[in-house]
Amino acid sequence: MKRLRVLRRWFGRKFGYARLICLAILVGVAALRIADFAPIQELRVRTFDTYQRFEPRVKTARPVTIVDIDEKSLTKFGQWPWPRTRIADMIVNLTRLGAVAIGFDIVFAEPDRLNPNAVADTMRYLDEETKSRLRTLPSNDQIFADAIKRSRVVLGETGLAGANPLFDKALPVTGVATLGEDPQRFLFDFAGLLRNVDTLEAAAAGRGLFTIRNERDGIVRRVPMMLRAQGVMMPSLSFEILRVVTGTSTIIIKSEKAGIKSVGLHGLEVPTDRNGQLWVHFAKQDRSIYVSAADVLDGNIAPEMIDHKLVLIGTSAVGLNDIKTTPVSAAMPGVEIHAQVLEAALANALLSEPPYGIVLEFAAALVLGLLVITFAPMFGPVVLVVIGGLFASLLIGASWYFYAQQRLLIDFTYPLLSTTAIYLTLVFSSFVREQAQRRQIRSAFGQYLSPALVEQLALSPEKLVLGGEEREMTIMFSDVRGFTAISESYKHDPQGLTALMNRFLTPLTNAILAHKGTVDKYMGDAIMAFWNAPLDDAQHQLNACQAAVDMLERIEELNKERETEAQHGGHAYIPLNVGVGLNTGTCVVGNMGSDLRFDYSVLGDSVNLASRLEGQSKEYGFPIIVGSTTALAVKEKFAILELDFIMVKGKKEPEVIYAVAGREDIAQSGRFQRLRNLTIEMLACYRGRDWDGALAVIERGRGTGEAHSLELLYQLYEARIRDYQKNPPPEDWNGAFALLTK
Repeated sequence: MKRLRVLRRWFGRKFGYARLICLAILVGVAALRIADFAPIQELRVRTFDTYQRFEPRVKTARPVTIVDIDEKSLTKFGQWPWPRTRIADMIVNLTRLGAVAIGFDIVFAEPDRLNPNAVADTMRYLDEETKSRLRTLPSNDQIFADAIKRSRVVLGETGLAGANPLFDKALPVTGVATLGEDPQRFLFDFAGLLRNVDTLEAAAAGRGLFTIRNERDGIVRRVPMMLRAQGVMMPSLSFEILRVVTGTSTIIIKSEKAGIKSVGLHGLEVPTDRNGQLWVHFAKQDRSIYVSAADVLDGNIAPEMIDHKLVLIGTSAVGLNDIKTTPVSAAMPGVEIHAQVLEAALANALLSEPPYGIVLEFAAALVLGLLVITFAPMFGPVVLVVIGGLFASLLIGASWYFYAQQRLLIDFTYPLLSTTAIYLTLVFSSFVREQAQRRQIRSAFGQYLSPALVEQLALSPEKLVLGGEEREMTIMFSDVRGFTAISESYKHDPQGLTALMNRFLTPLTNAILAHKGTVDKYMGDAIMAFWNAPLDDAQHQLNACQAAVDMLERIEELNKERETEAQHGGHAYIPLNVGVGLNTGTCVVGNMGSDLRFDYSVLGDSVNLASRLEGQSKEYGFPIIVGSTTALAVKEKFAILELDFIMVKGKKEPEVIYAVAGREDIAQSGRFQRLRNLTIEMLACYRGRDWDGALAVIERGRGTGEAHSLELLYQLYEARIRDYQKNPPPEDWNGAFALLTK
């Protein structure tokens, strides 16, 4: 179990669980693309719709004319269906005007109700002679069939949801040859087939299904080139017209295990999807190719609209319900969709979804996904957004190029979706990790830093180096003088002692935090703090000295409050006096401790010296004592007074120490200037072994008005000098005094 935990920690550190999740997403999205569920398909086809709206097919020629059974025609000739003789007249006129072929987007499934024999059987008040004469006349269907025979006409048929009991397999069908796999299992299959009356079927040059399948969202994007209806493979109306025009007897279907590849004729191969459907390359709706059926019947039509044209007969009349939605139009008559197929095929402007397209999609998704998984965690959010935009632009640009230049439909949505999912997962993982890191930082430093610094550190965790680093820092130790005596007065009131400690530690801590310090630890009545970690502080020496002076001022205010309380309470008042030691130097700072518990702390000789200086503050009579590096950094902003040249116990190198006597206003005062001059003169005599001169300066200093400020310092040096007079220091003495206590 231990080895497994170690392995898991190693994996999480080296590779990251977020990357593992992203690999799972990469595989999962690939599986969804293979399954190709309806929402996936819809996203893909809507992308292709967008392409067609931005750049529809541009017509270079108009080889197709639509004879429209429009509102005008219905108004003039009455409601549909018309007598077949009228349709025959239309064919005759079109053939005479030079139509190459005529296709009907209409099915004539029943005999004409106005056939002469039907009229004889259904019309009342006719004498027998009239009825007999009517029965000898040719039927309207026959007249229509005769007109069909004299032209090249393709009749329309439609698929049915249920089997047609009147279906006659003996009627002619188009020949179909297959190359490869049996295509029938891939074709859209209708249980039934609605055909035209036998007389018309036998006379036609071809027969095709005009059935158009709306997609899931009701938009027509693809038109089947081949279908299966009542067990028979049938071409579409538009493809059958092409077969008749080219004089091809047999349609060739190429297929493989994945589905149908193409449907071909002599000199023309139409690429299809796996179900034998053609992606229609739509042009904008074009009313210029429409002529009214009424004008054809009346002969009021320009010959060039029909001559050498393929003619489709259909309807745009609202009542006949043949209006479709396409990517480029919300209301396109179904007959125009067949016209668009013919135009695209004849102009060789066909769209196709190549079989290798999915290979390109998978390759793009894999490469981009792995690149994002590998490199995204290394970059910042701005770089990631820029890189993400470049990837998206690359995918969209490549897909658009294939559409616009090669007329190939290559889907970019799958690799873009896959890459986006991976990217968002990594962003979310980074966010969660960052929030956890911020909570950890707030928890770790909330007790030691000001709220503003904690928040800054949480927002910029890169500024925190965990585990230890070496940097220059200023260290503070503070302690309450005579606290043992104070605590003894509370020996019967431990709660009162706790309240007192909290009462004076709080303002001292606030002073440290207010000047960008970090509280390291509390040691009874003592505080250890440091500056320039974990956040950089270019003025850490200055801020540390500001905090030290501020601490004395706050303790002074607290003492005034306690003195007032003692007077009103009638109990003894013992003032709180604080000693502070500051030192600047190179330290090691970071998380230190054991595997079970650790603290953010600091180590080094500079720390030890700061502790020793705090201990000496009571000896020299100044509450704030600092090392030389600290003093030199703040000498322009504070009243700095040199005190001694000492050898601290445990250190080999001596250190010049100074007192911080106040802020800049104190440093500029005449009183402080006199104190400093006296001290400089005394130290010069002392280090020059001029013991009498040093004692004379001390006596002169005691006679001034500032004598009380230096009295402890004078006593310290007077005792040393008396001792040196009796026991002179060695010849190589450099003026340093070795401290015997810590």
